[in-house]
Amino acid sequence: MAIQRNMAMKKCPMPSQEPDVRNKNFDEVALGYTFEMAVEEAKRCLSCPKKPCVSACPVQIDIPAFIACVAVEDMEGAYKVLSASSALPAVCGRVCPQENQCEGKCVRGVKGESVAIGRLERFVADWHREHSSETPVKPESNGHKVAVIGAGPSGLTAAGDLAKLGYQVTVYEALHMAGGVLVYGIPEFRLPKEIVRREIEGLKAMGVEILTNMVIGKVLTIDELFEMGFEAVYIASGAGLPRFMNIPGESLKGVYSANEYLTRINLMKAYLPGSKTPIKKSRRVAVVGGGNVAMDAARSAKRLGAEEVYIVYRRGMAELPARREEVEHAEEEGIIFKTLTNPIEVLGDEDGFVCGMKCVEMELGEPDASGRRRPVVKEGSEFTLDVDTMIMSIGTSPNPLIRATTPGLETNRHGCIVVSGDDGLTSREGVYAGGDAVTGAATVILAMGAGKQAAKAIDAYITAKHA
Repeated sequence: MAIQRNMAMKKCPMPSQEPDVRNKNFDEVALGYTFEMAVEEAKRCLSCPKKPCVSACPVQIDIPAFIACVAVEDMEGAYKVLSASSALPAVCGRVCPQENQCEGKCVRGVKGESVAIGRLERFVADWHREHSSETPVKPESNGHKVAVIGAGPSGLTAAGDLAKLGYQVTVYEALHMAGGVLVYGIPEFRLPKEIVRREIEGLKAMGVEILTNMVIGKVLTIDELFEMGFEAVYIASGAGLPRFMNIPGESLKGVYSANEYLTRINLMKAYLPGSKTPIKKSRRVAVVGGGNVAMDAARSAKRLGAEEVYIVYRRGMAELPARREEVEHAEEEGIIFKTLTNPIEVLGDEDGFVCGMKCVEMELGEPDASGRRRPVVKEGSEFTLDVDTMIMSIGTSPNPLIRATTPGLETNRHGCIVVSGDDGLTSREGVYAGGDAVTGAATVILAMGAGKQAAKAIDAYITAKHA
């Protein structure tokens, strides 16, 4: 069927809650395309023969093929194309930085706006969930067992791909709920947890076993997993260990890591009236950092009732590493950006609670090793910010437990596991690793890409061993 192209220069806008409404609730901000919107947006795709968008997708989704299905209203066909490459399409459609990946390579973006690939992926995944009664079929077993450590996006992707090949996969998750950063880190208003639960149920239907409250390195070691009959192990334990600035006052009451703050809200539901997990009811909040996690923490604090919430970042607005959409949403919701600002001390009252934050103004100097202009202190610029809560969001690193309990596992100076190439092979035979445990904190889709590569490598390794 010939597709009547839509040559509109701009993508179809995403319906969303109004800013002054959504900043008081935890319901999803973006409401999603209607059927008609999705079809019209899909018709903007030119179906380029060289598929530059695919080359920029870490999990190599055949993007023109799934969009072509949407354009002719074949939503189930579109879902089959998506699910052939992605274990979590409803998640990726919501949280992937498409503007830096697939949409960044879209030909339509040269003279106008790129095709809304992420919004279409979300629509198709949601349509399938709401309209299809089909359940995944459990593949025939090949008789081999693989263990996966961590039920986050990388571990779940590897588990799903291995299960499709017939492997008996057991995923060991340290927390009481599967999902990793999808459930403890990303707020409900960006990624509803029911969607994550449904995606995980699909993996379980394919035979993936998920064991929670299993801290590998404490309950079991990697060596013990091999003794239990697993032929390979994939480490996808993420990077959940928060970093701090080591400035005076960081031990005061009212100082959180972003990980703790978001985990209390997202995983433990501290924002609900009946929650048993306490969280500070703040008046003025400073979130230190400029990434997506900082935006999530700031927007969550606003929803918890804070009168003023600041993003404190030592570079300028142009250098913020967060997704543009997240920055725009934060601005719309009333978050105050104090850029070119750096904290030097947290101030406390006589009872040990945060009562302010001493800061200095910064200016951008020469580029540093990363290519970004290095922030330097502006002389005589010290001032105090009136806050009662401080949230540190300056990065995370892998938990040292696995490397400390696994002899021969090589790590670098940042505590990340060293792998030999794209296949994720570590210094231990049969042990693979990927996602944030290897790269440090990165994106969901990059972690998923690592999981796919590792699954292929593990399959090749076990197949060769039994040839």
